[in-house]
Amino acid sequence: MQSVPGQAQAPVVSLTARRQQADDGRSPAVGGVRADSAQHRARTSGRGVPLSRSAADALQVVRDSRHPVFLIVHANGRRRYGYWQPLDPHTGRGGCYVALDTADCDLLRDTGRITLGEPLTDPSRTTYRVRPAETTATPHRTARRWARAA
Repeated sequence: MQSVPGQAQAPVVSLTARRQQADDGRSPAVGGVRADSAQHRARTSGRGVPLSRSAADALQVVRDSRHPVFLIVHANGRRRYGYWQPLDPHTGRGGCYVALDTADCDLLRDTGRITLGEPLTDPSRTTYRVRPAETTATPHRTARRWARAA
């Protein structure tokens, strides 16, 4: 893209630079509010333990009902979380098995954000369906409405 004489050019910041700024806590603010505050709330909501970006992405995949996620535990003890990504006819991408980071998924399981279903056992492996944990906490705003109504 060529610059036009007499016009101010907006600074271009790559997505990687923005993510690094967000991770460093130097996220650009818009109107006095952190630009990534919604993402920060999504990563820390639920259990109070902040999640890394990759763990938050893994949790988002588990919550998406279009992609059933499974944990496969092999006979030698190796564990793998993953899902099948269907083929997208528009982009030509997909049609493959996608593995999720085991450490991130173990963190989600240890903090109670995901649960395992009934095991399906084969001679060489055991497969579990991974589901998001049910949240039983009442949202703060709803609790205040109920208190006012009573």
